[in-house]
Amino acid sequence: MTHHLNPNYRHDFVLLFDVIDGNPNGDPDGGNMPRTDAETSHGLVTDVCLKRKIRNYIATYAEYEATETEKERLKIFVEHHGVLNDQIHRAHVAVGNSVGKSASKIVEDEQILTSLRELKPYLPDAFTFTDNDEDSGEVDATLEYSGDMSDDEIKEFYARDEVTELFKNNKLSKFIKELVKKAGKPDKNRANAEKAQKWMCANFYDVRMFGAVMSTGLNAGQVRGAMQLTFARSLDPVQPQDLAITRVAVTDAKDREKLQTIGRKTMIPYGLYQGHGFYSPCLAAKTGITQEDLSLFWEALIKMWDFDRSASRGMMAPRGLYIFSHESKLGNAPAHKLFERIQVQLKKEVTLPRQFGDYEAIVNEEDLPPGVHLTKLI
Repeated sequence: MTHHLNPNYRHDFVLLFDVIDGNPNGDPDGGNMPRTDAETSHGLVTDVCLKRKIRNYIATYAEYEATETEKERLKIFVEHHGVLNDQIHRAHVAVGNSVGKSASKIVEDEQILTSLRELKPYLPDAFTFTDNDEDSGEVDATLEYSGDMSDDEIKEFYARDEVTELFKNNKLSKFIKELVKKAGKPDKNRANAEKAQKWMCANFYDVRMFGAVMSTGLNAGQVRGAMQLTFARSLDPVQPQDLAITRVAVTDAKDREKLQTIGRKTMIPYGLYQGHGFYSPCLAAKTGITQEDLSLFWEALIKMWDFDRSASRGMMAPRGLYIFSHESKLGNAPAHKLFERIQVQLKKEVTLPRQFGDYEAIVNEEDLPPGVHLTKLI
């Protein structure tokens, strides 16, 4: 097995990437200008930004390249526009945990009973309507709710046209919503949380790799990720620019007489960034990371840039990926000492970098500590 693919080894890595005429990571607190260190003007790219690109690549790979068996293990917990509590709910349902307390109410109002009989064909499986004397017309019925629907599923049920129409009867609307509220959440059960957590680790790639807090709704505990990333920092100060752009079309007809409208675009002319990452086999053993997971992670670091193109990001590309693999699970040398073996410097004749060729990467591969292996993927 190639050293950098061994899930039982510790891995520390250096990632180099650059940007030309683009914004690698906008700061929402600064008008979406490129993130910078206020004291040194070095550019910054957050670990969250890098993880988003990795997650997006994994999701794309799962959709277009993965086998059916692989897809089962490549779900993404922190999906783009996803709802985390729905994912946790999904895990509890998958392992057969109860996801809610059941509750029931006797129907004592004839008007509500009449409306419930109309609503019955549209009730989800989580509702059980027992109508004992429908033929007699007497009020003798019960509605039970299992509590197993997520908040989004409840909202979708309420939003159905047939339900919305019947909910014009305020008594019916109040009756069902009070029943749902009465059901509430199940009692906390550590065994159920652990079962759900194992399912999450087995099925969600980013939970397995990066960890997650999964106690925001139904409890699935917390997972400490085996793969941790740092902020990436530019090797030299960058010069963020806020540019005006024009548009000859207008949004509203009332603005038709305007010759043009003005917009903004932010960017830096050039920046070479360096980030670091750390993989713990001790934590990986708990989440179930495999050789295939590691291989896909390194692949994502190289290819994710081509699946994250936009006009605002300019030209971004990976420029170096250096992986130090330790035969010992606890490591054979300090990570920071190994990182010092990767030196990227401006060439002597260059004063203002504008391309990767303006730098020289020097890699010291001599006399590596015993048990440490260096793999250069770029």
